[in-house]
Amino acid sequence: MSIQVRQMFDGISRKYDFLNHFLSLGRDIRWRKRAVKQLPAGTESILDLCGGTGDFLMEAQKVLPQAKGVVADFSFGMLAVCRKKFPETPTVQLDAMKTPLESETFQSALNAFGMRNLDCTQTGIKEANRILTPGGYFITLEFFKPSNPISFIFYKILAPAFIPIFGAFFSGRKSAYEYLVRSIKGFLTVADYGKLCEDSGFHVKKIGVCDFGIAHIVVCQKK
Repeated sequence: MSIQVRQMFDGISRKYDFLNHFLSLGRDIRWRKRAVKQLPAGTESILDLCGGTGDFLMEAQKVLPQAKGVVADFSFGMLAVCRKKFPETPTVQLDAMKTPLESETFQSALNAFGMRNLDCTQTGIKEANRILTPGGYFITLEFFKPSNPISFIFYKILAPAFIPIFGAFFSGRKSAYEYLVRSIKGFLTVADYGKLCEDSGFHVKKIGVCDFGIAHIVVCQKK
């Protein structure tokens, strides 16, 4: 992942949670709650990969209070916010495409809105597969390239018109939110992402559509 993208996330880290909730009208909270319900009941170890400020892991631990978790991200600024919010939660700064973690370490891995930021999506998926135990779950919550009329209108017309403006107003970093829109339009469709997961050692168990395709939840299990 590029230094420029990491610095961009460092720069918006203090406003990241607020803008996520504001720009999605709070729907991102509901999406996370829906996604973590797909985790197996007996899960005891979770890696929140590209975990930012830790919200995805925290939702998972509400459902699975016995599960121990780690938040991993490449942005020191995002992890600093996570540590203030959840001081008891272990954090580690790393590159999601080449982690220092041992193979078959975690039973489940989560990734919310992080796969678009990797230089190579398949490398990131394979790394997630490597660190999971056999049969482990990998759950992705992501904004994918538009693939239906509603998501097309949202990301091609509405998002470019409004997201950078509000992002600039509240964070002072218009370029970061212009990048957000570009990264979505230039990313994979959810179908193509699912195929990459299948090609990388996962079985795609379920693809959930959130709000007419604004976001998707991809539930995979290690083969």
